[in-house]
Amino acid sequence: MVKMPKTVDKGMKQRVKTVLQIGRTVFQYGYIPAMLYLGFTRGADKGMPPISFSSLFW
Repeated sequence: MVKMPKTVDKGMKQRVKTVLQIGRTVFQYGYIPAMLYLGFTRGADKGMPPISFSSLFW
C-alpha cells in the first residue's frame, strides 16, 4: 500500500489546478461539437426528417 503524504506541496497543488482547468476547458468547448458529430453520424430516427447542416438553423 502506498503511503500518501499528509501535506501537499505548492507545486503539486498548482499542477492539479492546471490539469483541472484544462479538463474543464476541453469539456466546455468539446461537448456540443461532440454531440453534433454523434447526431450526424447516427442519423435521424425512423419517421423523422433527415438531419442536415441547414436543419440546425431552422
